[in-house]
Amino acid sequence: MKAFLSAVVVMVVITATAPTVLDQIGFSAADAGSGSSVRLD
Repeated sequence: MKAFLSAVVVMVVITATAPTVLDQIGFSAADAGSGSSVRLD
C-alpha cells in the first residue's frame, strides 16, 4: 500500500510541475506542432 501511495504522489508531483519546468527550458507544444517541418495531410 505504501508503494502505491508513493507512486500516486510522485505522479501528482510530476504532473503538477511538468508544465512549469518545460516552459522554463523553452519547450512549447505550439512550436513543436507547427512550422515548416510539420506535414499536414
